[in-house]
Amino acid sequence: MTALPSATASVSLDDAGLLQRMRTGEAGAFELLMRRHNRRLYRVARSLLRDAAEAEDALQEAYLHAFRALGDFRGEAGLVTWLTRIVSNECLGRLRRTARRNNIIPIVAAHAQPDLEGETMAEDPAAIEEDTPDRVLQRAELRALLERKIDQLPQDFRAVFVLRSVEELTVEETAQSLGLPEATVRTRHFRARSLLREAIAQDLDTAERELFDFDGARCDRIVAGVLQGLFSPGPSPAGSSPPTP
Repeated sequence: MTALPSATASVSLDDAGLLQRMRTGEAGAFELLMRRHNRRLYRVARSLLRDAAEAEDALQEAYLHAFRALGDFRGEAGLVTWLTRIVSNECLGRLRRTARRNNIIPIVAAHAQPDLEGETMAEDPAAIEEDTPDRVLQRAELRALLERKIDQLPQDFRAVFVLRSVEELTVEETAQSLGLPEATVRTRHFRARSLLREAIAQDLDTAERELFDFDGARCDRIVAGVLQGLFSPGPSPAGSSPPTP
């Protein structure tokens, strides 16, 4: 393979232009295409496999399959849509092989629900504040919580949720990427969001019950401090004047 003549010029190429160069074996075109779409494709793999290392491995395998089959790409959908289908198929194949090996019963998708695609949460510009270490930590903890909850979604819902809510693809784009009917995308996206809300609400309920935890050690310290004040050597508390408010 040969490198692209100009890195600056290559950045301005769209996917169709990169495809032409990839078909001539230019290494730089392959690299730029991967860097351009890695995040979306990795998120799809990670959402399906629920394992970061295996998602990376699956993405690499999917790229290899795709690049060796560039002649099969007919351009009926966008190049990234085609790649997403290949990544999805690679991950689903791995899950099926794992299920066969371990005799795991596949997760059954929940019953279909009406679509609420129009439901969005507007961002309040006044709520945007300057980053502080505490806020960065809070976002990291929230992100970790969301990732855990997404991992717990049924397999059929995870990739749909990531493409619709994280990558912000349209229903049509998501359907093309995953090879699903648009109605199925709407149903699965709505169910995924509902399940996530329920799961996070349960965590919040548990956290609320544990707020300002008054554990045994804290109780012991307070009692000991009061008893020491009452019964330690010195003037009797009963004979002392109450503190002035």
